[in-house]
Amino acid sequence: MLGRLADVLIRRRRLVLAITGLGLVMAAVVGGGVANRLNSGGFTDPNNESSHAATVLDDTFHLGSPNFWLLVTAPGGVDRPDAVAAGRDLTARLAQEPGLTQVVSYWTSGGDAALRSRDSHKALVIAVVRGSDDQIRHRVEQLTPKYTGTAGPLSVRTGGIAQVYSEVSHQIRDDLARAELIAIPITLVLLIIVFASVIAALMPLAIAGIAVFGSFFILTVLVSVTHVSIFALNMVTAMGLGLAIDYSLFIVTRYREELHAGRDVNDAIRVTLMTAGRTVVFSSLTVALALAALLVFPLYFLRSFAYAGIAVTLLAGVGAIVVLPALLAVVGKRIDRFSLRRRPPKPDHEGLWHRIALGVMRRPIPIATAIVGLLIVLGLPFLGVHFGLPDDRVLPPSANAHVVGDVVRSEFPGGQANQVDVVAPNVVNARTHLVDVSSYSERLSALPGVVRVDSATGSYAGGKQVAKPNALSARFLADNATWLEVQPAVYAYSDSGTKLARQIRATPAPFDVIVGGASAALIDTEHSIANRVPLAGALIAIATLILLFLFTGSVVLPFKALILNLLSLTATFGVMVYVFQEGHLRWLVGDFTPTGTLDTTTPILMFCVAFGLSMDYEVFLLSRIREQHALTGDTRMAVATGLERTGRLITAAAALLAIVFLATGTSAVSFIKLFGIGMAVAVIVDATVVRGLLVPAFMRIAGNANWWAPRPLRRFHDKYGVSEDVTILVPAQHEPLDAVGTRT
Repeated sequence: MLGRLADVLIRRRRLVLAITGLGLVMAAVVGGGVANRLNSGGFTDPNNESSHAATVLDDTFHLGSPNFWLLVTAPGGVDRPDAVAAGRDLTARLAQEPGLTQVVSYWTSGGDAALRSRDSHKALVIAVVRGSDDQIRHRVEQLTPKYTGTAGPLSVRTGGIAQVYSEVSHQIRDDLARAELIAIPITLVLLIIVFASVIAALMPLAIAGIAVFGSFFILTVLVSVTHVSIFALNMVTAMGLGLAIDYSLFIVTRYREELHAGRDVNDAIRVTLMTAGRTVVFSSLTVALALAALLVFPLYFLRSFAYAGIAVTLLAGVGAIVVLPALLAVVGKRIDRFSLRRRPPKPDHEGLWHRIALGVMRRPIPIATAIVGLLIVLGLPFLGVHFGLPDDRVLPPSANAHVVGDVVRSEFPGGQANQVDVVAPNVVNARTHLVDVSSYSERLSALPGVVRVDSATGSYAGGKQVAKPNALSARFLADNATWLEVQPAVYAYSDSGTKLARQIRATPAPFDVIVGGASAALIDTEHSIANRVPLAGALIAIATLILLFLFTGSVVLPFKALILNLLSLTATFGVMVYVFQEGHLRWLVGDFTPTGTLDTTTPILMFCVAFGLSMDYEVFLLSRIREQHALTGDTRMAVATGLERTGRLITAAAALLAIVFLATGTSAVSFIKLFGIGMAVAVIVDATVVRGLLVPAFMRIAGNANWWAPRPLRRFHDKYGVSEDVTILVPAQHEPLDAVGTRT
């Protein structure tokens, strides 16, 4: 099949390139502005209890959690007459803004202590900005410059989660531009060095353009029918460039190798597609299926990375096996023009990777034991992981929302956006149940860590009523529903905050209740993710085992790949906790604010992406080992020769991909920094320690069992799997080649 595709691409090469060019222009025009249409949320499950509570509050009571704050500072104190007058005026002006509801301040709430700092020099005006994610972001962008500054004797700054998402959206766009400015020039220089030819080095950039702009086009279409997170753009740019380099390096290397072995251009392209092209097909499918596992999660933040990852991976693969051969057919033997290599490479079986493989296979058990032990030790910090949801601290410390968030956390009772919402959505004739509401409020107010409970019957603290109902109490009642607001003394995303939310859920209620708020959302999000992790893991494992069996005909090699890929991730997961949860090495990775937690979604995201990329390198290496084994039947020499032919290629591709991820790691948004740095570590560890040392050690230990499969599965593979055509592996003449196929 791939041989026939090669014949078509050779004959129709100019038509293929013309259609590709037109498609690329259209994708760039339509998808170029996708960043302005993407959403910045998606970190919670829309179907869990806390989300249901928020929906009931919105639909029944027309209330929402305050997402926009004005932090007001009055040097003489917020209770001075001039500050009171200015504060009331500021609150009234904000309440008149279109799209804002529930505008409340310290001065209009009857002196609510939760809205005043402990030193009485600061106060809050809180509001709900309504609308879709895009509408909220645009509205905040209008409000921020309007209300930042002075208002009489008061100074004002804006904050809240809506402000956070607005600033994050701007920061992501700035970070992407900076990452591209860093990564592209460095990558281009290294591509020229790795390919040792200017013409060959430019080809991955063409494939990267197809993958990136094609993915932008697909995301533009998707955002019209579903939510797509703006953070997925980091996936598109990093993996688009990285996989384009991987696949192009593999294709071009094999093409040059076949040319230098004596084949003409057409035969070289045909053999390249039937060998390296087939490997790229399996690799891209494996990576895409690993990323598809993210679709099982209900959080659209994770699903967005699946959309972006699947699109960019498959487009990079299609570009490598369709567009790249057409380019090679046009370039022909000029692929080596402007070559930079002057010194002939070492002959076959004398290269560094060949010697490493033989050295490892002489002592496979001690080496494998030492490396596995080291990886496990590096991964041990992950046993102490704590999870949280993103807040203002994902932004740089100087960001406006971060500054306001720090002040509110440190100077206001319990912080803001901390309240736990206890909603009773089905209380028939709710006004007849006020005695039950009162007794329930008393029980909740007696819980450790609760400052106050507000309900339709008044305010409660320490297990007793401390205030009678007032005009604001009416907001807690509807015809057939009621709700209570619990003000805690602990921060929502702390262990104490989640413990309190669980205690509230466990407290007996006189009617059916659902519990919402920030701490409840964290509990529910962790639960949603944990419930789907086994399914995602099973899908990845099954897809890996099936594809690798079809590729190799072995049942041993797929399980070996699965185990080694998991081992290769241990160091990465340890780095996550050691650096980004505990705050070490900030001098090295760049400044950020450690919160003592990791975002709940990041480990899942990194696992799927890193596992897919590990399989990418595994397929590359196994393809050459399998070829050599088909020719010689000698597992030991097949491993050594396969590693020799791919070792420099894989490490070069990994180094280039690591640079792209490190550029992403310069982001000022902390969990994007975590993603970039963590993925760079994962790629480097996998391409060097795992592929270069563990794979030869394990294959030497297994020996001929590497290729074993039960007889029924062997017959199945012979009929439906990939079988090596030994005739195409024998070149017309043989010349020693280096890892990128340059002539001796």
